[in-house]
Amino acid sequence: MGHEQFTWASLIPGLASLPPHVSNGIIVSVILLVIVILGFGQYKRKEDEILPDERFTFRNLAELMVETISGLVEETMGPRGKEFILIIGTLGLFILFNNLSGLVPGFLPATDNVNTTFACSLTVFVLTHYYGIREHGLKYVKHFMGPIWWLAPIMIPIEVIGHLSRPLSLGLRLFGNIMGDHLVTSIFFMLIPLIVPLIGMFLGAFVALVQAFVFVLLSMAYFSGAVAHEEN
Repeated sequence: MGHEQFTWASLIPGLASLPPHVSNGIIVSVILLVIVILGFGQYKRKEDEILPDERFTFRNLAELMVETISGLVEETMGPRGKEFILIIGTLGLFILFNNLSGLVPGFLPATDNVNTTFACSLTVFVLTHYYGIREHGLKYVKHFMGPIWWLAPIMIPIEVIGHLSRPLSLGLRLFGNIMGDHLVTSIFFMLIPLIVPLIGMFLGAFVALVQAFVFVLLSMAYFSGAVAHEEN
């Protein structure tokens, strides 16, 4: 994107020379790791306690994230959802925290760059077919041939184009929405530095949440389709 503006990453040795979307992506990843490590540490120290902490702790935050993601995945994908909690949770939290980081002055979200969004969408694309082949073996190829064998010459190109369009649509949708939201919020801050930007930040937070949700929801749909068995 070639942003020429101040970023907090430029003050950190080793990150200053990296592109903004890479450095900020690293910062967000480190923040997530810290939350998980501190939350797990507090959980291990208090694993025998039944009642939750009365005050807000990293343990509460980590448990909230895990329970929310687990509930969403299992409710959407059913019993097989447990197999995908790790990949869905990682992608969802990485995208959400990056989206939200764009609301903090001095941070350029990694999802504001098409390289990051396509990296996420291609990860989903590759893993979708990995799980599909692992589940069905070579029979997974029949999914591309249609219900009747003589339709294969027509169905195969259609299915291939449809599957190749998935990472393209996932990556472009996320990139376009976050870039537009970040740009609009920045313009509001420059033109009207009070009340209006505050409203823009609330809307920005909403867009950040919705876009992360849409990404993981479509990803779960692709995974579910890949491992599903046709009923006779």
